[in-house]
Amino acid sequence: MSKLVTIYGGSGFVGRYIARRMAKEGWRVRVAVRRPNEAIFVKTYGVVGQVEPVLCNIRDDASVASVMKGADAVVNCVGVLAEAGKNTFDAVQSEGAARIARLAAEAGITRMVQLSAIGADADSDSEYARTKAEGEAAVLEHQPDAMILRPSVVFGSEDSFFNRFAGMARFGPVLPVVGANTQFQPVYVDDVAQAAVMGVLGNASGVYELGGPVKMSFRELMEQMLQVIRRRRLVLNIPFFAARIMAFSFDMLQAASGGLIKNGMVTRDQVKNLANDNVVSEGAQTFETLGIAPVTMASVLPEYLWRFRPSGQYDAIKESASNLRSS
Repeated sequence: MSKLVTIYGGSGFVGRYIARRMAKEGWRVRVAVRRPNEAIFVKTYGVVGQVEPVLCNIRDDASVASVMKGADAVVNCVGVLAEAGKNTFDAVQSEGAARIARLAAEAGITRMVQLSAIGADADSDSEYARTKAEGEAAVLEHQPDAMILRPSVVFGSEDSFFNRFAGMARFGPVLPVVGANTQFQPVYVDDVAQAAVMGVLGNASGVYELGGPVKMSFRELMEQMLQVIRRRRLVLNIPFFAARIMAFSFDMLQAASGGLIKNGMVTRDQVKNLANDNVVSEGAQTFETLGIAPVTMASVLPEYLWRFRPSGQYDAIKESASNLRSS
């Protein structure tokens, strides 16, 4: 019988790419998610019965243990960018990661891949960065041969980064950003998945910082995105002092509404993270260590951001027709 991997958060942005690659490797894939009915699409990644979504609550021991029964490896892709209800940074990124690693060790599973993030730091004043580091430490405590992946901002057709700002660029002449000078090293989602597969197969272990081939400031990233969607906008930097005030107001509005009004703009914790560069550190193990050549943004962004152009899929046709008339 083929081997089995349980991927926690396997229907999420990065998790689905890992699930697809593991299915191509011939493994059975168990996708552990909170809402299996919303993850039915993962079944198409393999033959009938090869990839299956199952119910799991990462905050519960019994739930986590039940979905790893019979597994040869586990992957944890669960994380939150903003807290919501019981899904706090501590509960998900620290305690959740520790729970998966501990229960996997008790079950005799020795292969684990943990999806973390560049900037993970136990001493950070950002709850996101601190709990990512705590999750890493807990994983390595129970799974010393685990693979820890720390990607920079991840891009791809389902991303919440370029899609979000491209959507914002459709309205008004200004595109506001916090931390316009902060450096990023965007990485393609399937490159991260390729690295994760190496960990599942037992071909790599340890901590890896994953960044794409180009380092750019937040402003430069937005300018390149605007070129792709063919819109002219002023990229306006919001000073950190102003961003902190805005974020506090949005957070308080969410708290006062009991979570009914979500802070979909920027949180105080996100402002803290945006003050720090998000690039691969010197001396870190990287894609090069794994023998992977990362894909460039320029080769991928036009494949999914075309829908934000003024005329969508017809924009290039209209441009071509305009050139014919002018000649």
